[in-house]
Amino acid sequence: MEAETILVLHNSFALLVQKDYAAVQNNESARSGLADETGIVVIGSGDLDLGTDFGQRAQRLNQLAKWKFPVPPTVAVAAAEVERIVSGSPQGLEIVLAHFSSSQLLAVRPSPNCSGWGSIKARFNIGMSPATQASLARQVGDECATSRYADFIHSFAVDIGVISPQVVTEVEERNSASQMDRVSALLDLYEQETGNPFPQCPLRQLEAVFIAAFGAWKSPERAALRDADMANGGENRLGLIVQSMIDGAGQEGTVFGTISSIARETGESQESGQLRMMRRQKWYYQGGCNLIHTHLPERAPQVTKMLNSLRLHFRDVQEIEFAYDGIKLWLLDSVPAERNVSAAIRVVVDLANDGVISRQEALSRVAPTSLNTVLHPQIASGSDNAVIARGIPASPGAATGMIAFSSRAAEQFAAAGNACILVRAETGPDDFRGIHTAQAVLTGRGGLTSHAAVVARGLGVPCVVGATDIQIVHPDNSTTGPPVLKAGMGAELREGDSITLDGTQGAVLEGRACLVEPTLNNYFETFLSWADDIRDMGVRANADIIDEVRVAKTFRADGIGLCRTEHMYFEKSQLTIMRQMLFSETPEERRIVLRQLIEMQKCDFIEIFREMSGRAVCIRLFDPPLHEFVPRAVQEFERMAEELNCDVKYVIQRADELKEFNPMLGMRGVRVGIVMPEIYQMQARAIFEAAVEVHSEGLEMVPEIMIPLVSANREVELVRNYVDHEAKSVMEETGIHFCYRLGVMVETPRAALRSGDLAINSDFLSFGTNDLTQMTYGLSRDDSQKFMETYIAQGVYPNDPFGTLDREGVGELLQIAVQRAQASGHNLPLSICGEHGGDPQSISLCRELGFDSVSCSPYRVPIARLAAAQAVIVATDKAKDSDNQ
Repeated sequence: MEAETILVLHNSFALLVQKDYAAVQNNESARSGLADETGIVVIGSGDLDLGTDFGQRAQRLNQLAKWKFPVPPTVAVAAAEVERIVSGSPQGLEIVLAHFSSSQLLAVRPSPNCSGWGSIKARFNIGMSPATQASLARQVGDECATSRYADFIHSFAVDIGVISPQVVTEVEERNSASQMDRVSALLDLYEQETGNPFPQCPLRQLEAVFIAAFGAWKSPERAALRDADMANGGENRLGLIVQSMIDGAGQEGTVFGTISSIARETGESQESGQLRMMRRQKWYYQGGCNLIHTHLPERAPQVTKMLNSLRLHFRDVQEIEFAYDGIKLWLLDSVPAERNVSAAIRVVVDLANDGVISRQEALSRVAPTSLNTVLHPQIASGSDNAVIARGIPASPGAATGMIAFSSRAAEQFAAAGNACILVRAETGPDDFRGIHTAQAVLTGRGGLTSHAAVVARGLGVPCVVGATDIQIVHPDNSTTGPPVLKAGMGAELREGDSITLDGTQGAVLEGRACLVEPTLNNYFETFLSWADDIRDMGVRANADIIDEVRVAKTFRADGIGLCRTEHMYFEKSQLTIMRQMLFSETPEERRIVLRQLIEMQKCDFIEIFREMSGRAVCIRLFDPPLHEFVPRAVQEFERMAEELNCDVKYVIQRADELKEFNPMLGMRGVRVGIVMPEIYQMQARAIFEAAVEVHSEGLEMVPEIMIPLVSANREVELVRNYVDHEAKSVMEETGIHFCYRLGVMVETPRAALRSGDLAINSDFLSFGTNDLTQMTYGLSRDDSQKFMETYIAQGVYPNDPFGTLDREGVGELLQIAVQRAQASGHNLPLSICGEHGGDPQSISLCRELGFDSVSCSPYRVPIARLAAAQAVIVATDKAKDSDNQ
């Protein structure tokens, strides 16, 4: 068969339709540089261009043939026809074979309607028989043709006849005197093992291949892989491609290969791939760069022109699969070139700059969460370190270091210049310094919004939580001996042993794995600047200490949406003063102690205000339960008594008095500010004095103060009085007038329902969706991971509500809150500052509801910037579709 064709078989209905594409394809032919190629012939009644009936490979090959690329003769068999053939109606295969010469060897390739995991491998050399062997021998020589026949029998016996590969290999080794001996032995083995002679008829071979391919596709293992591939979604059916093998393949000079025009790791223009070449009757393999220019220099211009043309046709850089028979180069397939995220960003930026795609499409082609691999170190590909535990990936990136079972141990490792990983059953506020010191954090308990997860994300520290298959134990039930980390595969590790933690995948690896450091280049900055041009929501950062603020600024956050003041108290000097305050028994005693904190807090705020000059800074007043500042272990009680110069019994007694049965719903947030107003007064004064300081330096700053855990308007009134009084006092004392805003953190269902009342005394509303989700569901965000996986697997929840905002429940509360706040007549800015602020789906929901901004961990700011832009693009496209209907 001379002409290059695509032949489509659909529902056993063969209708010959010949189309002359020459006139309409002149431009495409000129662009490809292959105008001498013939047009295509399409047989069948299905719509090949849609790709749903015949699969994506068939769709691509059809396009390639239309564009006059040198595609071998091909038949595309629709999924429904494949199913009919394997069900016992092979007549359609006769139509397939009618389009090939009797001596033509064939390849069968999968063409599912969705590419991804769980596909099947191609089958080659179908039609091989004594007759085709003799015909092939006249082209490539008897030895080469017989070897190819033997290879076909081998693969057919293993893949189709399901004969043990070991048995087949043993027979070959015993009959290796010549290729003909090998053929005879394999034919005998096939008949012995299957009870049937080896099929020499092309029709029977093709039928057997179809049945085997469909069986492999339907196997539970591959079905499970397809189900796990979230990109597929819906039913994935199998079409098949029957394609001519290249004549002369196997003779001297034959080359098969895959070539891409970019470097996979960087996206820069670079020919790379791999070749299989026949040289002196042997196959040689070569991989790397500049392969075509080195091994096929006479074809290099054609390949380069082909890749450039395909980039324009498919509007993406391509990787081509080709065959060269010594005379002509044939295009077997063209798929998007493999690339990592950094390379993907460069590719879409280049495509947009060249006018191939729009900036909006460039932004839409990169998944926001994939930016994690650009922002953090990752484990190098090919790492063979054993995985000893798995948990919830709570903060992305990878790190290696020595195990530290306490914050004190982490600090000691750091002081000695050793990288460490903090390993705890769970963390609390007093572990802040340890998390800040460590390279990564691993906990046995907790979820996506647990203390370890939130703090680690803020610091950009890799974190895995909820690793239920690890235990920290003391040998022989001792409470004083050195602890041991027990993990999977019988691993027992001690403090100082090295592990690697992968916060992107939620894995703990034994020993030190090789890491790849992130690289942020001009392409990354350009790409996100395009997102900023499109998005209509602000993106702020949750940042509590100056290091986090600087990261937020580096990632171009629009400001700080949540500065949790209590995290400032975990520095040793401030923590001691905070504990003295808690152990004070009268308001006056507390005020005396708090005066020591004012200057420290003021210095912290000045640093932040200077760094974020011209940008918003929203400071949340003291929120956590008071008992979190009290130690739990006996040794820590003794150390605290020494710090406070008091009896250890009194420390234990006072700690016991601060305990609550349900502290997250107890004495915390605004309740502390009303019962102990001197705490909020001290914080307000520190904020205002810091604002005066930066104003005197000529810097612009309008601080925002946020009241946490509000549920009633009267709470806002009381705190507003404290704050306004402190502002007035500072202005009078300094003679400097300044502006500030006071807002409410909406994180209780009642606050959401009464947002209209809260708006009366507020300048803004910021929704703390972590607590709002917790209270709406009645779930503990730290303990829900014990059953969350089961709930999601059984369809109780579509996903973890602490990771992605619940549209139906929490989302409706947000909608009610927005409507009632707007109905109050106070046009207040609305934002969210929970961890949902870094989740693309949640950002999309917030935009739909009319929020002005979101706030998230500093390292998630780039993700939020891109997601906010994509939300605009999606909404615009939907509006256009609606107008066109």
